Amino acid sequence: MCGRFGFFELAIFIEQLRQLELPFEEAQGFSYRQSWNIAPESGIVALLGDHGLLSLNLLRWGLIPQWSTSLPKVRPINARAESLAAKPFFRHMLNRHHCIIPASGFYEWKAAAGQGKEAWYAHRADGKPMAMAGLWDEWREPGTDAPPVLSCTIITTVANRRMKPVHDRMPVILEPHDWKCWLESGTPDALDLLKPSDEGIIDLYAVSSKVNNPRNSDRSCLERLDGGK
Repeated sequence: MCGRFGFFELAIFIEQLRQLELPFEEAQGFSYRQSWNIAPESGIVALLGDHGLLSLNLLRWGLIPQWSTSLPKVRPINARAESLAAKPFFRHMLNRHHCIIPASGFYEWKAAAGQGKEAWYAHRADGKPMAMAGLWDEWREPGTDAPPVLSCTIITTVANRRMKPVHDRMPVILEPHDWKCWLESGTPDALDLLKPSDEGIIDLYAVSSKVNNPRNSDRSCLERLDGGK
């Protein structure tokens, strides 16, 4: 799963979009704050695909499906790629509401002998932001005039060999040449992208337990446990 990540490279991500000739609009009131330790239910940056239109927005991390009659107790932060089409929670978004969730890297916890769990940080080996595949939806609370809530979930897949010693799952990390295909949700090949990344795409290293507390959100969260660089 992916339950915590950081994003502090919006300018680089936007420059990538321009280089890829993916025109987008910023949603009204869009704002962004660097974070090194993003927890579920936070507002996170997402690039939404919606019938050929791309928009950069701030979404709630924890999906609320549009058909829900009330705020559900379970709001999934992750969705397994293998079962998307079979799950009522997600299948109505499969060919309609795709998004990209940019991340500088994500955290995962590995069981350590006699020491509980040890935090690890995974990031792209080339130093560029990650583009995690996601699904999004819009929910309005029935019977109220409250504004709609935009929310999303990160799609996960089985871990590649680089990730497997730490965890058996990982986010779907899209390569830049695949971003357009994923965002055009009706494209037949889009679902073929939901697979583990190649072995050399990510690098990872152990970090301190500081990241266990989401109130800790600064560059020190990325410091290697062994003190290396």
